[in-house]
This record gives sequence, C-alpha cells and structure tokens, in this order.
Amino acid sequence: MTFTIFLTMLSFALVMSISPGPVNMMIITSSINNGFAKTFSFISGATIGFILLLLCIGLGLYKIINLYPDILLYVEVFGFLFIIYLGIKILSAKPSLSIDKNEKVNLKFYQGFLLQWLNPKAWIACISVVSMYSSTELFTIFVIIYFIVCYLSLSFWGILGSKVTRFFDTNLKLRVFNMIMGLVLIFCAIAMIFVNLFS
Repeated sequence: MTFTIFLTMLSFALVMSISPGPVNMMIITSSINNGFAKTFSFISGATIGFILLLLCIGLGLYKIINLYPDILLYVEVFGFLFIIYLGIKILSAKPSLSIDKNEKVNLKFYQGFLLQWLNPKAWIACISVVSMYSSTELFTIFVIIYFIVCYLSLSFWGILGSKVTRFFDTNLKLRVFNMIMGLVLIFCAIAMIFVNLFS
C-alpha cells in the first residue's frame, strides 16, 4: 500500500467522522449535560455500529442492496424517524446541573449503534468505501484506520462538550441549549427528507 492510498483513507475517515452531523450534535449535547464519561457509551455505540455496518456491506450485504435498492428507502424512512425521535428527546429533556438526574439527556450505547444503522449517509459512505477499496487487504486496512479515527473524532466532540460546560452554569442556559440542539436535529431530519424527495 502506498502512502498516497493511506493518506486518502485517513482523510476520508477523518472528514466522515469529525464533520458536524446528527451523531456529533448528540455527542456534544450529551457531554454538556452529563460529562464525557457518561457519553462514552454512546460514542462507542456509534463507532462500533458504523464499523459493523461497514464490515457487513463489505462482506456481501451490498449485493443484496443492488438486488433490492428499496432497502435504502426503508433505511432512510426509519433513519429520519429515529433522528426526529432523538431530537424530541433532547428538546424535552429537563435540565439539571446535578449529574444524577434521570430526566437529563442520557444517550445509550444502543442509540449510537442504531443511529449508524439507520443513517442513510452511513450506508452510502460504506457502499462507496467498498467500491473504492475492493481488495481484501485495502478494505481491512481501511476498517482499522476508520475504527481508530472514528473513536478519536467522536471522543473529540465529547471532550469538547465536557469542556464548555462552564458556559452552561444555570438550568435556563442548559434548557435553551437542549431546545436549540433538539430543534436542529429535527430540522436536519426534515431537511434530509425534502432533499431525498426532490433530488
């Protein structure tokens, strides 16, 4: 493998992982509300979920998608609904500066995992990766690179959220932040629906 191919893999993984999107918005929201340690399970779920999706597509799931392209349509519908659900959950979360409140935004491992499997962008990214790196060796290397880069990138958003908690030092500020982030997530889902309908 040449250095150019390695750099291409690294760049693709970094851009896909660290660029703002629903997963990263939820990570920063959870981290501001709960701290990095309580957000790490969601980060792990999102990372492992994407990697398993990538492996499944690379091991032959893409052939089924080629035979039944409507599968992606169902993924899109459930994905949009799941993002809206998470947006409403964040929007309606009761703010509290004490870390042990059950009402706070508390995202779980399975939610991060499911979000990747219901994220149309994740499916398209995985399919494009499989087509770019068709050889077993290159695909294996890319999976390892992506796993490391994804964990680090998502953790970056989690740490960033935990560092800015000092700016959200009242319940009112936390409530406004949660409402904004919830509305942004819902708007993202609705915008993606319109883009897919009219593209």
